[in-house]
Amino acid sequence: MEGTNPVNKKLGAALSGGAVLVLALSGCSSSSADDKNDALDTWAKQVCNAVQPQAKKIEAANAAIQKQTSDNSTPSAVQKTDAQAFQDMSDAYKAIGSAVDRAGAPNVDNGKKKQQDAVKELNGLATSYASLKKKVDGLDTKDQGKFADGLKDVATQLDKLSRTGNDALKNLEEGDVGRAMARQPSCKSASAPASAPATQG
Repeated sequence: MEGTNPVNKKLGAALSGGAVLVLALSGCSSSSADDKNDALDTWAKQVCNAVQPQAKKIEAANAAIQKQTSDNSTPSAVQKTDAQAFQDMSDAYKAIGSAVDRAGAPNVDNGKKKQQDAVKELNGLATSYASLKKKVDGLDTKDQGKFADGLKDVATQLDKLSRTGNDALKNLEEGDVGRAMARQPSCKSASAPASAPATQG
């Protein structure tokens, strides 16, 4: 199984970059009580409560791919795990996009534009992960070499995906919005697991 294992490790490495994205959604900056804003807090609570289960789903998908990288797995097992993980991520980003959409514009300057940009970005990510799933589904598991090459291509795309944009999300979460999110217990717990990366290599 020598051929796929290093490649799937590369996939795992590229994925851990993508996980950062959801944590952008879990505002972690500390906040003081004197800048409380009820309308924003209500908005942040709605978004954070919706994000938390999706963040867990993305983490679980990441973990599944990481686990396959440490096991000496067959191409078909790798294919199955990776395809399911990409599907889960696609669904999760879509759900987060819907949650931000449903929450409406936050009560800040340019709130409407920031919200719409973030929704567009999240939906774009959902589409990208769905196309990665399709790509993995189409790989030839009977030919180890071809499979490894195909997986390499997926890892490259994933790497690109993890480097590109969560700018709109960052914009949405600047300033007061980020502080309101930081006050929400569900956003805090959504971000907690990321501070303890898996140590196994």
